[in-house]
Amino acid sequence: MKTKNMKKIPWYSLAILIFILGCEDVIEVELPEDDPRLVVNALMRVDIDEEFIPVVVSLTLTSGFFDQIPITSADDNISIIQEAFDEDGNVIGSGVSSLSEQPPGSGVYLPDPTFDGDQRISVAQTAFDIEYTMIIRHQGKRYAAQTRYVPTVPIDNLEIGDGTLFGDEETELIVTFTDNPDRDDFYVFDFGFSEFLTTEDQFFQGQQFSFSYFYDQIFEPGTVLEVSILGADQTFYNYMDLLVQQTDGQQGPFQTPVATARGNVFDITNLDNINVLDNVENPDEYALGYFAIVQEYRASITVE
Repeated sequence: MKTKNMKKIPWYSLAILIFILGCEDVIEVELPEDDPRLVVNALMRVDIDEEFIPVVVSLTLTSGFFDQIPITSADDNISIIQEAFDEDGNVIGSGVSSLSEQPPGSGVYLPDPTFDGDQRISVAQTAFDIEYTMIIRHQGKRYAAQTRYVPTVPIDNLEIGDGTLFGDEETELIVTFTDNPDRDDFYVFDFGFSEFLTTEDQFFQGQQFSFSYFYDQIFEPGTVLEVSILGADQTFYNYMDLLVQQTDGQQGPFQTPVATARGNVFDITNLDNINVLDNVENPDEYALGYFAIVQEYRASITVE
């Protein structure tokens, strides 16, 4: 029986290999460790054709770079206070919705079904000037965030293009929409896959506008791409724009950002005036995340 010949390795190659292996050291990288912060996911996307606003709030904590994101729970129910204003800024009506953790231990809060009254928030409210204030009690501290409903415009058209930006492994999506001429608008586009884009109407107010967005992959025929256009006030726009810059669009608004980006959730534990949320004496005490109630339009296209 014949045997296969083995190649002979020169003795100096073995010596070099042994030398390299003998010089390897284990390098331990010390990552900065901060105390966990509360992260609030309270982006509520409103479909005006539905009866109720999809009120969902989820709570997590920041974690180490390689750790899983830990779920956390509030000390009790989360409250959303609703105050309606007239043209002169006077309060003409108010109400409170209570959110309970469902299921317990999930960190997800929905309108409490055990209350006698309906705790859901009607979409019909969006026709009025209403300020929403969310109150969270967590680990002995009180947090608050305020927002108002922000409308947007529909997407006119989606089209798959054949252009490229950096290479051949890309898919061009051409988005067209028409800006509202009667207001200054800010927009947040959600392209799925945790990819976002921000823009404002400074240079196309009241006009139809088209732009190209490039996915860094080629999609199989039959893949459905869904795009959302979200309304945004300037504060939410600035927050999302900062996250997009930090993460190159590859991160949602409620994940721990590369650099700390503060949202609109403030620690009000030591405040006695809830109408002034940003006068905290301890600037290092704050939560991450955002509370927003915005109109959403969706459009989809199938890759051929």
